Amino acid sequence: MAEVQTVTGPVDSAELGRTLAHEHVFVLGEEYRINYQDDWDEDAMVAKAVEDLGELQALGIDTILDPTVIGLGRYIPRIQRIAEQVDLTIVAATGLYTYNEVPFQFHYSGPGLLFDQPEPLTELFVRDLTEGIADTGVRAAFLKCAIEQQGLTPGVERVMRAVAQAHVRTGAPITVHTNPHTRSGLVAQQVLREEGADLTKVVIGHSGDSTDLDYLKELADAGSLLGMDRFGLNVLLPFEERVDTVAKLAEAGYAESMVLAHDASCFIDWFDPEAKEQVSPQWNFRHISEDVLPALRQRGVTDEQIETMLVHNIRRYFE
Repeated sequence: MAEVQTVTGPVDSAELGRTLAHEHVFVLGEEYRINYQDDWDEDAMVAKAVEDLGELQALGIDTILDPTVIGLGRYIPRIQRIAEQVDLTIVAATGLYTYNEVPFQFHYSGPGLLFDQPEPLTELFVRDLTEGIADTGVRAAFLKCAIEQQGLTPGVERVMRAVAQAHVRTGAPITVHTNPHTRSGLVAQQVLREEGADLTKVVIGHSGDSTDLDYLKELADAGSLLGMDRFGLNVLLPFEERVDTVAKLAEAGYAESMVLAHDASCFIDWFDPEAKEQVSPQWNFRHISEDVLPALRQRGVTDEQIETMLVHNIRRYFE
């Protein structure tokens, strides 16, 4: 057992229960919202989030891990308001989300740069994990970075190494956004390994977008957890193929190497909400409980394996 920091305070890892490993409450560019989103109603959006997340408890979900970090619009005071109104545990993250460059705040400061100093990204991540995020009193419990189709750009590599360094200093686990079609999970594992990261404490996110069993097994055999975490995004991979991939991996003995989620949100400003609903009507927090788990059982995945993916693997991730 281990203590896990949450938005409402620390809990024992045994209390996390059934956990969705990759869900966002809000993906919201605050700078854009303040300047251009004239129709934003803070109270109404918080109420909608409370309603959406409140449904999860009735569906048997106890916890979500929210990997919303800098670059995705992390704003903890809003999440605190929501967390106080739902019987759902929300776990916050630290890190930086970029496919290319680091933000300008870090362009000139760091090892070997104009202002030569220890990596400021690492220091900020460690502070979020050990002291708290801003003045909220909320401590992050895990780390997040990304590598996309653009590959290991200098900015992406810098963030990934800073995340690994923060992990080594604190023991906090890591989630990596990857593009499985470029096999970038293997690149992430290599970089993290070079920095001394424990790959058993790493989720290779968005692995569920792939049906390449050889690639997925290679990631799992190196110790990492596979993030089968975009259920509902059928526009990227159809429902049947997502379910079949999880079932085949479970049958092959990899239930202990998978975690489940939707990568959904109560609100994301990347898309028009009505267009999003038309393109991906199942991309919501209910989909796994209502549709995915019954489909997995029909394909021979046992309740014990489902419990492993939703409960035990998350506990091991933190413990």
